[in-house]
Amino acid sequence: MAVTRQDVRLSEAFRRFDQANAEDPNTETVDGTEHPKELLYAQRMTATLEEFTPEASDEVRLAVRCQHIRRWTIPRETYPDGREGYRRWRSDLARFHADTAASILAEVGYDQESIARVSVLLRKERLKSNPEVQLLEDVACLVFLGHYLPAFVEKHESTKVIEVLRKTWPKMSDKGHTAALRLDWDAKTRPLVEAALSSSS
Repeated sequence: MAVTRQDVRLSEAFRRFDQANAEDPNTETVDGTEHPKELLYAQRMTATLEEFTPEASDEVRLAVRCQHIRRWTIPRETYPDGREGYRRWRSDLARFHADTAASILAEVGYDQESIARVSVLLRKERLKSNPEVQLLEDVACLVFLGHYLPAFVEKHESTKVIEVLRKTWPKMSDKGHTAALRLDWDAKTRPLVEAALSSSS
């Protein structure tokens, strides 16, 4: 199969995104090997998308790969405590991710229409009405539930975990719910998921 210019651009964009995320000073150890946290997150996002919706558009694939690009440069602790501070942090992060990705995509050769679509995705605009934004949200939730929830369970009280799960579940589509329920949680995590879903039904 011939390699197209579109394939070359996508591969180069991924390489640039990964190069940026490889600079993350924070690490996560998997099977005895340390990985930059945001690089590992990006790879998990791509793997989950490929399993969940392999026919996704290039714009979704790009947004999935760079959703947390250079996130560590805007720490949560630089914002006030509480819900308002958290919302400001998340809003500023979304704009930062979109702007950072847009700059890389322009350098790689993407047109403004494609860059705008990726930016809309990264800013999570029109969730529930834009199918591609919903797809990105599903993938992000599945990555959290599949890769990060057990560690979250170990660090927090059950009531906190159930609260987070009850807020996460409505963000997902029916297809996302089906995929989530197939995840292989450990014996400590699964009962909390079941409790959260029972209490929200």
